[in-house]
Amino acid sequence: MKNEEQPAEEQNQQESCQQAGQENGAEEREPTLEERCKAEICPACAVKKEADDIRLRALAEMENFKKRLQREKEEQFKYAEEDVLADLLPVLDNLELAIRYAGDDPACKNLLTGVVMTQKIFLDILAKHGLTPVGTPGEKFDPELHEAVAEDVRDDMEPGLVSTLQQRGYRLKERLLRPAKVTVSKSA
Repeated sequence: MKNEEQPAEEQNQQESCQQAGQENGAEEREPTLEERCKAEICPACAVKKEADDIRLRALAEMENFKKRLQREKEEQFKYAEEDVLADLLPVLDNLELAIRYAGDDPACKNLLTGVVMTQKIFLDILAKHGLTPVGTPGEKFDPELHEAVAEDVRDDMEPGLVSTLQQRGYRLKERLLRPAKVTVSKSA
């Protein structure tokens, strides 16, 4: 009976050794990449800080790029009609000249009324698109809005005022499309 018990004891020992070997084998297995990174890279590591800094800078640069593109797109949309409106300015100039030099001839009275009405409708339509006239006699000369083409000695005006409007200027929303050509008053 001892012989029968002994093989059972040996068998138990062999099973125990196999289990221990398996456990030792589990400890000796190679760690995964994630486990190695966690073990080797700590939160205070300079390499990690540098990588985080580069990543944050790249994200900030991308956000700035998106914002700049959005601003440029909005500005392009806002001033898309600038070229067309600039091409229409000579038409406005000619209507204004026709009204200015029509004279008092009774035969031209109806024609002049039609030209004045056409100019008013045209200016109203352009105003809907953001075009506003710049430059009126008597206002202070502003080099950002006016182009001085001459000086005029005037006793009835203060120096530095617009005495005569040669050609009206126009502004498209906040942008100056064409400066007003003016004569500026000066003292004697």
